[in-house]
Amino acid sequence: MKAFVFPGQGAQFTGMGKDLYDSNSTAKELFEKANDILGFRITDIMFNGTDDELKVTKVTQPAIFLHSVISAVCIGESFQPAMVAGHSLGEFSALVAAGVLSFEDGLKLVYARAMAMQKACEAAPSTMAAIVGLDDEKIEEICASVSTADNVVVPANYNCPGQLVISGNIDAINTACDKLKEAGAKRALVLKVGGAFHSPLMQPAKDELQAAIEATEFHVPTCPIYQNVDAKAHTCPEEIKANLIAQLTASVRWTQEVENMIADGATDFTECGPGKALQGMIAKIAKGNENISVHGIEA
Repeated sequence: MKAFVFPGQGAQFTGMGKDLYDSNSTAKELFEKANDILGFRITDIMFNGTDDELKVTKVTQPAIFLHSVISAVCIGESFQPAMVAGHSLGEFSALVAAGVLSFEDGLKLVYARAMAMQKACEAAPSTMAAIVGLDDEKIEEICASVSTADNVVVPANYNCPGQLVISGNIDAINTACDKLKEAGAKRALVLKVGGAFHSPLMQPAKDELQAAIEATEFHVPTCPIYQNVDAKAHTCPEEIKANLIAQLTASVRWTQEVENMIADGATDFTECGPGKALQGMIAKIAKGNENISVHGIEA
């Protein structure tokens, strides 16, 4: 069974999408429609901007969304998923690809999400850190021992076995990193991100985005979508909407999501969008399972 997966923030690169724009009239039309919806030429930044320009959250998120969704559109009849999923921001791309959201509504929500997250990041100095080589349970235990109401640190992204990203206030992250290294983590690397995504510190952004999500029409998907907050398959528009609202302050349970997709019959994973991050994660999650193939959209 074919599964299509969509990447999140961090997959961006200068020049992303230019080949699609230049070679495919449908892609060009969608990119130009996006420029009109956003009110600025995001294509100029995607194709010719600097890394710093592309790293600004209000640019990064719609840029990755556009590259991912338009990549899926451009493979035409080959896009016939039995199931879809997206990592964090990528869940919005998956929802558009599966027909839950229109292209226009998906882009508007992604831009609203980016702006709300940017605001929340500026309100509370915060960050994230990648923890490598330690069991999830040990990381959860140490985060719980460090975290307080005023100094939060929580597991944020369960990426694959041996790699979990934590999120929270800067002091709490630094303390947790020291304790995690003492506990045997191979690496505890503070990331260059704008703030504490997928943590309680995103509550103001969640509140802002909730109104936009609730005002948007959600349709029944063409195939099940596996969602970050519970790692389970969903087809009910109201359930999908509720999970999407919860996503900003909840953990991304990607490891469990992919395990559930495999348990439900997925054998062929295609990553739609920039980069190869999800391919690497899925290969580690499915390690030893010879029935699983993982590749990018060109494969």
